[in-house]
Formats: sequence, C-alpha cells, structure tokens
Amino acid sequence: MQQQVYHSLVYHSQSIQAWEKRWFQQQNSSYGLMQQMAWAISQQLGTLFFRQKIKKIAVCCGQGNNAGDGYLVAKYLKQAGFQVEIYAAEPGSSRDLATAVQEAKQAGLQPYSQFDFQTEYEAYVDALFGIGLNRQLDSNWQDIIYGINRQNGLKISIDIPSGLGANTGQPMPVAIKADYTFTGLGFKAGLFTGQGKEYAGKIELISVIPADTELQPIAQLASHQIQLPKRQTFGHKGSYGHVLVIGGHANMGGAVIMAAEAAFAAGAGKVTIACDAKHHTAILSRAPNIMLRDINALTVEQRIALIQQVDAVCFGMGLGRDEWAKEQYQAWFDLIQNSDLEIVLDADALWFLARQPQILNSKTYATPHSGEAATLLQKGTQEIELDRVAAIHTLQQKYQGQWLLKGSGSLILEEKLYICTAGNAGMGTGGMGDVLAGMIASLKAQFKQKIHLHEIVTLHALAGDELAKNGQRGLQAQDMKHAIYQVVNR
Repeated sequence: MQQQVYHSLVYHSQSIQAWEKRWFQQQNSSYGLMQQMAWAISQQLGTLFFRQKIKKIAVCCGQGNNAGDGYLVAKYLKQAGFQVEIYAAEPGSSRDLATAVQEAKQAGLQPYSQFDFQTEYEAYVDALFGIGLNRQLDSNWQDIIYGINRQNGLKISIDIPSGLGANTGQPMPVAIKADYTFTGLGFKAGLFTGQGKEYAGKIELISVIPADTELQPIAQLASHQIQLPKRQTFGHKGSYGHVLVIGGHANMGGAVIMAAEAAFAAGAGKVTIACDAKHHTAILSRAPNIMLRDINALTVEQRIALIQQVDAVCFGMGLGRDEWAKEQYQAWFDLIQNSDLEIVLDADALWFLARQPQILNSKTYATPHSGEAATLLQKGTQEIELDRVAAIHTLQQKYQGQWLLKGSGSLILEEKLYICTAGNAGMGTGGMGDVLAGMIASLKAQFKQKIHLHEIVTLHALAGDELAKNGQRGLQAQDMKHAIYQVVNR
C-alpha cells in the first residue's frame, strides 16, 4: 500500500561522515566535493533569490569545512551578479577551508571579522557549523546565532541549521531558525524530528555522490502518497471491521467518544465502547451509531465473548489511574494480549504497562508521547527528547510490539523506523492522541497487515493539516473526524 519516495532515506551523521571518508579513499578529491556542494547550492540559491528579488546577501562562515562551503557559495553567488559580503570567524586549520577562503578573496570578497553586520541584508546564509557539532555552544556563539536570528532577511542554512543536533533535532542550546536548509549527501534525522521542524524550514537535498553499499539508513521518511483500496460494491458493515474502545472512567468520558468517532470516520463498519454507564447518554446524543457496554457490569464470560466479536481494540483512553482503573487494566490486558486482535495501547494503559512491564505481541501498537515514554523507560522527559531515535528503539527492545513516539516528527518503529513529516503545531491539543488511537484501531480492523502503522500515523497528520488550512490556533480534536473522512477517501 505504501508508495516509495525517491531520496526518502535518513542517515546518522556518523554514517554520512564515514561515507565521505570512503569516497575520499577512492582517490576522490575532498576539495572537489566541497566545490560540487557549493556549486549545487549556489545554483538553487540563485533561482530562489531571483524569484524573491533578493540582491543583498550576507554569508556567515564558521571555522570548519561547513564554512568552506559558505566561502565558495559566496564566490559563486558574486560571480552570478549578486551583492555578497562574508562575515566570518577566524578560520580553522583545514587545508580545504584555507583554499576556499583564498578563492573567495581572489573573487574580491574580503571577509568582515566576526558578525557585526554593516547593513541590512535581504538574505543570510548560515555556514557556521555542520553536522559534526557535538557540544553545547558557548555564550559567544549563542550571541552570534541570536544576532543572525534577529535579522529580518531570509535565513538559509547549509547542511543543517547551525546549533541543531544532526541526529536529535535538539538545539545546543540555540540554533539558526532557517527558512530553507540545503542539506548535503543525505537527510539527517535531526532535520525532521524533535525540534528540527521548527529550525530547518523547507529542506532540499543536495545529492552529489552515489551511495555505496556500506551506507545504511537509520530511518525512512513516511510517504504522504497513501491510497486505500476502493470498497467492494457488495460489502456490508461486517466487512469493514468491528472496533472495541475500552476506557472511560466515571470522571473521564470524552476520550472514548473521540476515539470511537475517529474509528467510524476512518471507515470501521461497527464500533463498540465499553465504559462507565454514566457516559452512555452523552455518547448516544453525539453518535447514535456507537454500540455501548457498561464496563462495570461485564462478567469475565461477557468480556471474553465481546473480544471474540471484534477485530481491533484500543485500550486506555480516559481509563484513569486509580484502584478502579487498575482493576480494569488487569481484567482486560491479558485477555486482549492473548487474542489474535489488532491492539492499540494508549494513555493510561501505557501508565499501567510501565508499572507492570510485560512483553507485547506483534499486533500491539503502543502510542506514547515523550512523557509517557519517559515513564515506560524510567527516565526524564528531557532525556527522551534529547535522543528520540534511541528512545523508541529502547522501548521496542524492552517491550517488543510496534511503537509510535508521538510529537513533532513522530517516529514509528515497525520492522524499520519511519519519520512522519506531515502534521502541524495546531495538533498539540487535548484529544488528538485519542483520535489517533481510534484511527489505528479502525484501519487495522479493516486492513490488518495490509496497512502499516506509519501510513496510519501519516493519514492522521494529513487530516490535521487539512483541518489547519484556515489556521492552527484553536484547532479542536473533536473536529478531526471531518478531516479524517476526507483524507481516507482521497
């Protein structure tokens, strides 16, 4: 069902650096590669600047080879007729960098010392640090980056926004806020996950050398091109899956409603909610097509019978964390884990899983955000955010199953790791996770293993983008059902 995207593979920075080293060991010129990169970037920048009528450009260069790219980009842009000035730190000892500096000077570009801008520019090219940055920036560099970010012109980063962790997407502790990033050789995870989307802007890949057999990706960007099969004309409600939503503590009824409505919007034929009977009237007033069971009145035999009637379960929304919730978790968890159902564990079910760790079966989809992941791994939330890729692998190693680490640039770990690039900041609102849990259960109930978790996560994000077309602020999770209906019917 997935459509592959050209150049969708994502690499660790160390793999990129090792790839470069192997290229040079084959007698390819390191300076030649720098020239190729700078030329390719300058060509794209020339088109961008011409389109936006930009003439005055400041190129900001650091002390390493990333700065060498900057000096050469400045030279090529000047040769193309742009008004270019270079602001630079004292260059490092790299021979390639020294050659690039000399070429820029020969082209009539005399760098200004440091970053005291002499005038306002229409664009600022960031060539301060590349992907090799592995330390927190000192106060001097922080001030420089803050100074660049304060400028009004367009910001363009070469390879990665300076100060952003190439593999983590975390600023160290500040980073250039770029409008465009022209990244070299291969995509880096930090451009897409963590806070990367906030800093990277529009990302363009500059691919100038062929990949070799030793180069291995750490992830793949999830495709946005997802097309669900057309429904057969003779189908009926029993043909499209039955979803069971389990949760709904007496004090928390909204989550199960949103999950169930999302399940219907994504195409499920039937949806049942097992929750506290206190919420039944409200549920029926919103969605009379939802079937209801009083979670407190179900016997063991009735729970078993109900499990045998459905195709997928989403468990944990609004369950709570008190003694009643604990009893319900224990009553349902082993029952569904020992079944052949598609299972979504969300919210409070994950909280109890952290306290009673068990191995999950292969049809279980666990959907924590960073705080829940921290609880599951007995770490701090900030530690999770500092390396989201490592965190999701650790979750699967500890619990097995399939995992989604929610957040900007959501990570999805199935047989391999995917990064979701759709979605927007407006989706950071209560109930979005409940909607996603209902979507996963619905589409898994309909298609089983013919649809992948990363495809469902992307559909949810695309629905959020659809809903945010008129603005992100004030976006409401309960309105997602209308957008879901649109994206699953494209």
